[in-house]
Amino acid sequence: MAHHLDSPIARQDIRLDITDLFVFRGEVGTVFIINVCHSIFGQIPTPGFHPEGMYEFKIDINDDAVEEITYRFKFEELDSSGRQRFHVTEVTGPDAPDQMAMGTALLSGTTGALGQDAGGLRVWAGKAYDPFWIEPDVLHAVGHAFQDGTPIELGDWDPSKAKNLFDGHTVYSLVLEVRDSRLLPFAQTGRRVGVWAVATLATDAGGWRSINRIGLPMIHPLFTQYNEDLGNRLNAGKPSEDFNIYGSQVAKAVARVVRATGTSDDPEGYGTLVAHRLFPNMLPYKLGSKATFGFAEWNGRSLIDNAPDVMFSFAANAPVRLGIGRDSVSNKPSHAFPYVHAIA
Repeated sequence: MAHHLDSPIARQDIRLDITDLFVFRGEVGTVFIINVCHSIFGQIPTPGFHPEGMYEFKIDINDDAVEEITYRFKFEELDSSGRQRFHVTEVTGPDAPDQMAMGTALLSGTTGALGQDAGGLRVWAGKAYDPFWIEPDVLHAVGHAFQDGTPIELGDWDPSKAKNLFDGHTVYSLVLEVRDSRLLPFAQTGRRVGVWAVATLATDAGGWRSINRIGLPMIHPLFTQYNEDLGNRLNAGKPSEDFNIYGSQVAKAVARVVRATGTSDDPEGYGTLVAHRLFPNMLPYKLGSKATFGFAEWNGRSLIDNAPDVMFSFAANAPVRLGIGRDSVSNKPSHAFPYVHAIA
């Protein structure tokens, strides 16, 4: 799972459980997508987006692991037709990290319908098919290896019988496309930005509690499948704090697997390199470029990138294959806005 049902806090209300983050070049600008509320959890009383929650795309433009731009979404209660009104706000500069900052209201819309403002910013939110794929046997073997410090043991698993656990399952997608003319003036370091997303819940005290945070894919399947306390803490943190808090723990987990696998003469050194690559936990992207999350480069993430093979193999310093790919997704995403395979 990229980030599906990744911690006890996230599972308490899956409307706030972010399963994936995608960032790529769209038709007119940069596309940001998060998915929540996965159907694999089962029936819930009120599916969709949490009316007491807040969903945010965070953008770091100067490589300091602190956001300078925040696009914030809040949703109203379901109406009689099962749709939700939503409101989009932009917060920039020093106020961008402040959950209480008012920001600038950009537009309001309704789930299932295209929203667009005068500056060409486009938004769509609603039910869609999950574009992600995962093989459960490989997933759990990877989790055990990084928890126990062992090679990835697949036993008599047959890749020809690999299956996509998520095929046919649904999510609720939040899609934002920002025109180049709005973002490029902010870019400072060769158009390179770091992106992450956060889902928070309003507290009785009037603040916000972080429920889920995602940057790079597959961090949780690698390190928190069998360490749920770490999953909770990763979801509550900030990119700027990641390496100092979690770097040593992740480096040691990687080193144990690499040592057991025998793929490096310096397992500790390799583990440290991996931890520095993973933290701060942001998805890097060069604005205006074609996204590719692959072995050669991490540059955004498209809806068809093979994140599991890339991240599992990178962390283990050995080839790890799921035995399936994008062809295992029956309901495929689109090249046109809103890009996800929407369900009417």
